[in-house]
Order: sequence, then C-alpha cells, then structure tokens
Amino acid sequence: MVASSLKLQELIQEIREAKTQAQEREVIQKECAHIRASFRDGDPLHRHRQLAKLLYAHMLGYPAHFGQMECLKLIASPRFTDKRVGYLGAMLLLDERQDAHLLITNSIKNDLSQGIEAVQGLALCTLSAMGSAEMCRDLAREVEKLLLQPSAYVRKKAVLTAVHMIRKVPELSDIFLPPCAQLLHERHHGILLGTITLITELCERSPAALKHFRKVVPQLVHTLRTLVMTGCSTEHSISGVSDPFLQVQILRLLRILGRNHEESSETMNDLLAQVATNTDTSRNAGSAVLFETVLTIMDIRSAAGLRVLAVNILGRFLLNSDRNIRYVALTSLLKLVQSDHSAVQRHRPTVVECLREPDASLSRRALELSLALVNSSNVRTMTQELQGFLESCPPDLRADCASGILLAAERFAPTKRWHINTILRVLTTAGSYVRDEAVANLIQLIGGAQELHAYSVRRLYSALAEDISQQPLVQVAAWCIGEYGDLLLEGTCEETEPLQVGPALGVHGRGTCEGRQGRPQGHPLCPRPLRKVEEDVVLTLLERVLQSHMSLPATRGYALTALMKLSTRLHGDNNRICQVMSIYGSCQDVELQQRAVEYNALFRKYDHLRAAVLEKMPLVERGGPQVNEEAKESKEVAQLSEAAPVPTETQASKLLDLLDLLDGPSENTQHPPPLDPTPGDTLIHLLDLPCAPLPSAPIPNLKVFEREGLQLTLSFVRPPGTPTLLLITVTATNTSGGDVTHFICQAAVPKVCRRPGLRGSLDTPGKKATKERRWQGWWEDEMRREGLQRQALGELQEEGLKLLGVEWLPEPASLCALSNLLCSEFPATATGPQWRHCSSPGWPSDDPAAQNPQS
Repeated sequence: MVASSLKLQELIQEIREAKTQAQEREVIQKECAHIRASFRDGDPLHRHRQLAKLLYAHMLGYPAHFGQMECLKLIASPRFTDKRVGYLGAMLLLDERQDAHLLITNSIKNDLSQGIEAVQGLALCTLSAMGSAEMCRDLAREVEKLLLQPSAYVRKKAVLTAVHMIRKVPELSDIFLPPCAQLLHERHHGILLGTITLITELCERSPAALKHFRKVVPQLVHTLRTLVMTGCSTEHSISGVSDPFLQVQILRLLRILGRNHEESSETMNDLLAQVATNTDTSRNAGSAVLFETVLTIMDIRSAAGLRVLAVNILGRFLLNSDRNIRYVALTSLLKLVQSDHSAVQRHRPTVVECLREPDASLSRRALELSLALVNSSNVRTMTQELQGFLESCPPDLRADCASGILLAAERFAPTKRWHINTILRVLTTAGSYVRDEAVANLIQLIGGAQELHAYSVRRLYSALAEDISQQPLVQVAAWCIGEYGDLLLEGTCEETEPLQVGPALGVHGRGTCEGRQGRPQGHPLCPRPLRKVEEDVVLTLLERVLQSHMSLPATRGYALTALMKLSTRLHGDNNRICQVMSIYGSCQDVELQQRAVEYNALFRKYDHLRAAVLEKMPLVERGGPQVNEEAKESKEVAQLSEAAPVPTETQASKLLDLLDLLDGPSENTQHPPPLDPTPGDTLIHLLDLPCAPLPSAPIPNLKVFEREGLQLTLSFVRPPGTPTLLLITVTATNTSGGDVTHFICQAAVPKVCRRPGLRGSLDTPGKKATKERRWQGWWEDEMRREGLQRQALGELQEEGLKLLGVEWLPEPASLCALSNLLCSEFPATATGPQWRHCSSPGWPSDDPAAQNPQS
C-alpha cells in the first residue's frame, strides 16, 4: 500500500484549492495512480476508502472504469461499510451496456434474503437504479416477497423497485397484481403513493391489469375523498393542501381506469365535482390538483355539466398572475376546442387579451387558440382582433398570424367583398410574411367575382400608390391593373361612395367603408370618393414598380405584363410602353429579357394579333394541375364514348319493330345481344344492325433478339371478351451450354403504353422463362386507325433489341414516342420463374418494394 495516499477530505480540499484546471488534473492523476496501486496490492481494509475517492473523481468527470471490479468485491464483502460504498459504486459505474453488471445478481439476491433492513434497502436501491431486464426476471420473486414485509422502510423501497421492473419487463405484471390489492389499504403515505404509481404502470401496460383494477375504483374514490374533505396530518400538508402528490397520482390513476368505461366514470363523477369546487387555487399545489382534475374530467365519460365546469376552471386559470398557469390553461383549451367548442367560446375575450402578452410562448398559444375559435358567427369580430394583433405582433409570429387570418377568411367569409378587403389588409400590413399561394388565391378570388372587378382594381390601385414595398400586394395590384385597367379608367364603381384617385398617385376625399374596422381615413384600404384616373398616372406607377430596388424579379414580371396588357386597354399612344419593352429587352434577368423580347415581337411583327393574345384571362378553376389533368382525361373518355355509342337493347327492339311491321308483335321475339364497340366496325355502327363484330387479324410472333444462346420472343394474344386488351408474352430461352446470369433486357415502347419489362437471370441451360404483361388502353386502337401498328412492329423487328449491359435502346426514327424503359427480374426456381418489377421514370411501379432501379 502506498503510504502517501490522501484521505477523501484531504483530496477534496486539494482539488478545491487548485487555481487552474491543469493543477486540478495533476492532483487527480496523482491520486488515481495511488488508487490503482492500492487496488493491485489488494488491501481489503482500505478498499472502500480508495473507491470513495475514485467515485468523487468520477463525479468530476474523470475516468473511473478501472474501479468496476472493486465494486463487485465490496458488494460481496460481509461488512456494511464495504457494501454501502460498493452499491454506490455499482449505481454510478455500471449499467446495462456492460456485462459486468450481471455479476452482482447473486450478491443482490443474497442481500435481499437477509433480515437486515439497511442491507435490503441498499440492494433494492441498486436494483431499481441499474437493474437490467435479465436481473429483473431473476429477482422478481424476491421483490414480491418484500412487498409484504412488516417493515415500512423495506416495503416502500420494494414498491419502487417493482415499478422499475414493470417498466423494464411488462410481462412480470402478473406477479405483482395480488400484493397491490393489499397495499392499497396502507396508511403510510409513501407506500400508498408508490402503490398507486405501480398500479398506474400496470394498467398502462396490461389490459388484463386494467380490467382487474377497475374493481378498486370505489376504494380509490374513498381515499381521495378522505384527503380532500377531512385532510391529514400537518407533515403531509403543503400550502394548505393535503398531500397534493398523492391526490395528483390518484387522479391520474382514476383517469386511466375511467377512460372508455361508463360505470367507473359514473362512480367518480361526484368526487371530481367535490375536488373541483373545494380545492384552493391560491397556491401552486392547489392549482396542480385542480389541473389534474380537469384532465381527468375531460378524459373520462363525464357528465356535460362537469365538462363545462372543467372549461370554466381553465378560464379562471387564464386570469391567474402566474404565466406558467396561463400557458397550461391555453394549451388545455386548445385541446378541448374541438370537443367542447361552445364552452370554450365563452372565454374568447380572455383568450384575445392573452394575445398582448409580452411572453412570446403565451402569445403564440393564444394566437393558435384564437384562430381555432373563429367560426361563421364571429368571423368579423375575431378577424378584426387578429388584424390588430398582426400590426403589432413580433416578427416571428407574423407569418403564422397572417396565414391563419387568410385561412379563416377563406373558410368563413360572409361576402366576397369582405373577403377581398380582409386579404388586402393582411397584404398591406404583413405582405412580406404571407405565403406564396396567397397571391394566387387572391387573384383567383378577384377573377371569380366579376361584379367586384372595378371595386378591387381601385382598392389595389390606391394601396399600390401608397406603398410598393409589400411584394405580394404589388404583384396582385399589377395583375389587376393589367387585367381590368379599362375599369380603372372609366371612373365608375359599385360602391355607394365611390373612390377618388388623383393624378398625383394619392387618395382624396372622405368616405366610409364596409368593414373599415377602425382604419384611419388615410389608410389606403379605406375607400373614399374616386375620380377618373389618367392613363399617364397608371403607367408612371407601373414604371415606378419596375425601377424600384425593392421589387423582386417576379414582381417586375407582373408589372411588365401589366404594361403590355394596358396597351390594349388604353386609348392613347403606345410609344411609351414600347420604349419600356425595348429597354428591358437587354435586361440582365433572363426571364424579364425573354418577356420583353416577346412583347416587342408582338408590337413589331404580330401587331394584328396583339389584341387577341392580350385578352382578359379566363376564370381560373380551383384545383391543382393533377386534378385538372384527371378532369381532362375523364372528359376525353366521355367524348370517345359519345363518339362511338354502344347499341342498346332498346335500339335493337325499335329496329325489330320497324322490320316486323307485317308480321305484328310477337312475345317470343329474341332480342340479339348488345354490340361490343370494336374499331373498324364502322358499317355496323352506321346501320346499328345486330350482327357480330368482325374478328381482328392475329399478330404473328416476333423473335426480337438472339445472341450467344439467349433468345427473346414476343407473342401477342387478344382476349375475346376485351378487344381493347392486348396480352404480350415475353419468352426468354437459354440455349447455351452454361448459365446466363445478371442480364438486363431493355426495350422502348410508346409513351401511351403501360410499361412492362423484365430483368433477371436464367440459371439452367435450356430453361425458359415467360412473362405475360397487359398493355391496356386506347393506344392500339389509335395506332390501327392511323395505320401505324404494322409499321411500328416492323421497325421494332428491323431495329432489333440491343442487349448491351445497361445501355439504352436507340429510339426508332418513326416512333418518337418510344422512350420508356422495360425492365423486370425473373430468377428461375424449381417452382417456376418469380418476377420482381422495378419502376421507370414517369411510370408507377407495381411493386412497392422496387424503388430507384439501377438500370
């Protein structure tokens, strides 16, 4: 043993006296060297002192892994001083990731079997802190026996250890079910709190335990009523609330037991009402109990009056001076707004007041709740409040607030005029914070309201004249001026008090506005009497937008197009517009330059087409391009169906009645079956005669590839019942003397076809693999009508399918649509070929597992 080793108190003093980190590290390294030497010498008397110093160094962040085995030796020691330090070291230095922790299982089992409470407590604490699943399974029975020990100290630690075991190994729940029922009668608050926590863990992880413990709901209700009404000793009272920790835990367990269970919910309704009305909320302890009561009421099948009481409690929380309580109330009301909307609506003024909170988290929650409270009956009032908040809210909330107002206006707008006014005010206040789709939505809204075109263009003109910094507003205004500039020049409007726009880009006169919402008279969106606008003023305003350094390239594009459209709306000379187009014909921005060049070409070469090209845009239909494309395809299918109608039984009956005039009607007349629409049956369609369709000519087999013992053959079959369906069978044959593996077959098909394909291997010489794919659609009928089918097949045969690794097949000159890939895999097995399809650009894959093919 090294004699110069320090005691623990001396080591702590030297470390605290170190003035630099280097000095502290030197002291630690020197002492760790003494500790290592002591461990090597095997001194049993001072081992616990050396390990205590090592644990202190570990707490400071220095490595102490070399003391793990010493912990095991101390735990196995019969002395209590050694066991205490050994168990402490095991909790700090060992965990589940290290195999050494399993070596103390037997020591813990032996200590749990002893009758010494202190030793049992150390073993239970260590097991609950670092016990792995294997240790929990091995020691579960010992812990179960300790749950019913006479010592309250041991029972409390055994309950906490059982909670850890259930969290680690949920299947051990059956072991702890019987003791829990007995522990519920405990008067010791610590044991009772641990038991409630254990039952909560069991119910959350085991449906059988949940069903079992629903029988103890009356007992839990009695315990909680005793705590609320009669109270308990002063040692368990916190701020005048009787053991709030136990109350909260019982309420949480009642919430789990009463969820989706009518009988249990009915049993606890009266108790929850008593807790909600008798709990003092002047301190945090009472607020915690009351908040847990609210959560329980909302989660079980409680009465309607009780739910209203819970919402009112949250409303009182909003008036609390503590910000944390107000935040909790706003978060809870936001969760309840969907299920109890009318009850939450009563606290709308208080929620709106929370918008002005200086705390950013509170104002954000209040904003989310305010947007959720908007409906068709209060949309005007709530929008006015939200717009007022938008003008003064922090920058990080402006985007959410603007988006919420626009969404609420779109859903609950009472009139189109109010909707337009709301969006314009949002764009004027926070235009740079709105999303990109706001511009398209407003343009679509204005385009669909034909009666408000003049009104909208004047309002936008006034707003643009006041401020050109809000880019979304400038884009919408430029679009409207370009589309409806003639209405701006007429000087007429649908309003009772028309707007007046002077030549100095200002707004003059006085007036009132529907839904002015407290805007000052100088606000650009407040309508005032309007004079006729001069053409030069409008052009000057658009040129100002083009020349502004704040204008984005997209905004300049809007303004340039508006100027071009005004060339057909204005009645004056277009030389000024031509000069602007000539200037931007050499712009550095490629998009603007291209537009200007095209517009110049309209002026110089196609002036006779300029009026037709620059007509007003048609109404934009709602829906994305995919929806429009689907509608277009369905429309084409309907037109094809109308072009080739199928003769019905009624038409055949009329024809027979016409031909059977001399014989008279007959009851035994057999009507022929309806005709199948087949291309080429033109004569049948013209006469509508009930005769069989002409059979289509068979397509001969094609050998498309043959090289190095590998042959690919295509065969074509048309099912009799579906003439528009063509079945193409690809047969791959290996005639070589060896195996053919990892080959890839690629072919080009017209874009109008469904893309089939194959890729794989033939493991056996002479083995055949056949793949049948369906090419279904109108493409073949289209090719037959145009006389291209035989030509396409002939060119495919002449060009050949080239099998060159992963190279693409050259496209035939006569079929420019042949560009899609044909690939699949088919490993030959004893039961037959198995296929896996892989996707190709532009086509959906019929196998979800096949993603991103490498071919």
